[in-house]
Amino acid sequence: GAQPSFGRPVPPPQTGWERLRELWQRDELQRYPEETVNLFKAAFTAGLVGWLYGGLPAFASARKAFIERSHGELFQNRADAVQSAHRAGLRSFIRYGWRWSWRVTAFATIFNVVSTGLSVYRDKTTVSNFAAAGGFTGALFRMHLGLQGLAGGIVFGTAFGIPAGGLLIALQGLAGESLQEKRNRERRELYEQKLAEW
Repeated sequence: GAQPSFGRPVPPPQTGWERLRELWQRDELQRYPEETVNLFKAAFTAGLVGWLYGGLPAFASARKAFIERSHGELFQNRADAVQSAHRAGLRSFIRYGWRWSWRVTAFATIFNVVSTGLSVYRDKTTVSNFAAAGGFTGALFRMHLGLQGLAGGIVFGTAFGIPAGGLLIALQGLAGESLQEKRNRERRELYEQKLAEW
């Protein structure tokens, strides 16, 4: 159960660092903030999409290549031949799906952590947060190519971040309030409730 507190309730975080610290802390019910849960959901979804994006074409091409190569092989029956073709495709699905999966997951997670961190720290959601997150992530993924790769990564990431941010802001606008507005309202209501109980 919850332990009773005898002191005055702690007010909601006021500074950017306090809000960032709260992003990774559980509440009284041992739940993470909605923003943090969304980061985990986005990472999982990106991994799944990356796996399908890399794995499905690899499955089809490996299966086709196996069929083209195995015309002279002897199989016990048609089912054995089909199973062998599917196994070849499945190996490629796993191998190439994994290669794409971890890359897409890493890119999406870094992008979301940076954009969410900026939004929480600044206490507002703007397209510039997403543009900066895209530029940072693109630069991080292309810095091994030297200065040209770094610049290209910044340009590509920023070009990716602006429409992604615009789309997310538009979707939040359709919902009526942004994630920050909702979070601030809930914090204020909870603080006022605890203050009244105190």
